[in-house]
Amino acid sequence: MKNNIIAIITTALLIFGPGIKAVFSTTIEFWTTETQSDRMKTIRLLMDTFQALNSDITVNLVPLDENNLPSQMAAASAAGYLPALIEASSELMLAFGEEGILNIDGTTKMVMQIGKNRFFQGALKMLETPESGRYYGLPYHGWIQGIWYRTDWFKKAGLDPPTTWETILKAARAFYKPKKNRYGILIGTKAETYAEQCFTHFALSNAASEFDVDGELTFNSPKMRETLEFYAKLANYNPPGPQTWRARDYYLQGKLAMFFYSTYIMDDLALAEVAAGSLTDENFPQLGTGTFDPELVNNTRVAATITHAQAAGYGAIVALGLVDQGDKAKNDAAQRLVAFLYEPISYITFLHMAPGGMNPMLRDIARMPEYLNDPKGIFKRFGREKIEEIISGLDSIGSFTIVRGKTFPEAGKIYAKQIIPRMIYAVTITGMAPEEALAWAEIQMKKVIGK
Repeated sequence: MKNNIIAIITTALLIFGPGIKAVFSTTIEFWTTETQSDRMKTIRLLMDTFQALNSDITVNLVPLDENNLPSQMAAASAAGYLPALIEASSELMLAFGEEGILNIDGTTKMVMQIGKNRFFQGALKMLETPESGRYYGLPYHGWIQGIWYRTDWFKKAGLDPPTTWETILKAARAFYKPKKNRYGILIGTKAETYAEQCFTHFALSNAASEFDVDGELTFNSPKMRETLEFYAKLANYNPPGPQTWRARDYYLQGKLAMFFYSTYIMDDLALAEVAAGSLTDENFPQLGTGTFDPELVNNTRVAATITHAQAAGYGAIVALGLVDQGDKAKNDAAQRLVAFLYEPISYITFLHMAPGGMNPMLRDIARMPEYLNDPKGIFKRFGREKIEEIISGLDSIGSFTIVRGKTFPEAGKIYAKQIIPRMIYAVTITGMAPEEALAWAEIQMKKVIGK
């Protein structure tokens, strides 16, 4: 019998009531980047439950688009009114940590209280300060990126899975038939975060990095140039125009062989009602309309590791960050909220807002039947073995923020300025030479980090 976690929380609210606030209530602010209305309803329910169980604390929930978070944090800092808790990408957490506004002592205390060994270590490493054993934020949820591809097409064409630069390019060329409205691959070419996510995966597979182990900026390197040249070549087999994640519609309509995406795509592949938005011509008039293919989920696999100079995985971690309030009562209240959000019922409720997209950062949660039995039945469609295989990649994911086990928070500052997406757009869309674009990007990066 399926456990209805939302019902359990609602029952808790009925038992404890909406919470008659204590006379001396501590008010804290929680900024979340989950801005969709359905997710906000769930998070508000969690906040109501927390307040019912902690009548001396009031939580003001504020939704913010992640692209606006750096400017909003800067404005709040200048005004002297920072939130007590934020939910944001690990890159932004590193950037905020470098600015000195995070409560690192409180965060490290919470990592130990929840259980350091319970976390996937690759995810935890992405939030470690340069001083080992201390943390800018707590990994809360995350996704694994990979190349999702049509196994039936590859088998028919006699092609190897797209796991190396050579096999990826060969397949992109083979399936590129624009006259038939069919394309080889989707990678980001629009000046947005998606382009950086795709590019970073290739760069890591070529052992290219932003910094060397001594912290020197080495972005404009032969390995990075080789990566950018390959990326530009691959972009020739994209659907037409500057592209971002939205062109997944081509895949869901059977017009695309491969596309970069995170595990957030799992519900689109499995459920007709979720895929519906990609089966119209609203986003791409030239694409037309399509019908849901119930076999697509079975004919799709993901290559989560790309190999060239080395094997590399890529993913993103969304973290909870404690912001120093300069007030013990507020700091303690925020830590109590963090503890509540990691409790199994609360945690699984949060993760089930986006099954497959929001993966747990705690190993034991990932194995719990309650987690694997998501309300939409997505995990059942994929199978437990495949789900656990995908999630296990969280131990080995990489990013530009880590070089040989050392964390470089400056990479978070660079990420926040979207320099790499603008560089990619310049090369793939406007035709700038790769060497010129790399030189420009490194100059911009030096400005950001003050060198």
